[in-house]
Amino acid sequence: MASILAIEDEKDLLQILDYNLREAGYSVLLASTGQAGADLAKTQKPDLILLDIMLPDRSGLDVCRALKADAATSAIPVIMVTAKGEEIDRVVGFELGADDYVVKPFSVRELLLRVQVVLRRGQGSAPQVDDRQLIQFGVLRIDRAAHRVWVGADEVPLTPLEFKLLVTLYERRNRVQSRATLLDDVWGASQENVTRTIDTHVKRLREKLGDEAGSYVETVRRVGYRFTGRPPEGRPPE
Repeated sequence: MASILAIEDEKDLLQILDYNLREAGYSVLLASTGQAGADLAKTQKPDLILLDIMLPDRSGLDVCRALKADAATSAIPVIMVTAKGEEIDRVVGFELGADDYVVKPFSVRELLLRVQVVLRRGQGSAPQVDDRQLIQFGVLRIDRAAHRVWVGADEVPLTPLEFKLLVTLYERRNRVQSRATLLDDVWGASQENVTRTIDTHVKRLREKLGDEAGSYVETVRRVGYRFTGRPPEGRPPE
């Protein structure tokens, strides 16, 4: 049973989220302040966080930034739930690592569908170890089934979106992927006017992979990004 942490200061909405998420089969954690939510995220490690932006003690954007900066919580997917629907709010949310964005008022059915989609991104596609799911490319190792990544001997915690972005670029190596294509294929839907979020996610992905593995992802000016066909040491990819 997946666990959902809802961080929301509107009492009535929090009760609605609690009821409907439990009816959908999820285990639910509730918090009405940003600090309480952040503390629960660290101690309980939920599978997904629903995070309001307008909280009484601190901005939900600040909470998201702190969660993504902490290795203990950085891989937990976050759906921003807020009444602020302006483009800049969506852009900032995505740049901070949010996986999706729902604007109030929203239908509960839509929210549950978005929760399902984001959770599926973080789930392995097979319970067994399958060699076809393992990628070894220079110092980079990817287990697609387990959604895990290593650089050398060190595991690198990636969010579901960062993982999908990396695998998508790898599977299309040597081919340039435009920002619009990545938005469609990685985010699962066209997101007009927020292509800047692709640059932010690629930057964050490179930082997490480090200098050597991060260099596998090349920037093609004015076009998009490309995963290089050979690791720097000259060995062909397996």
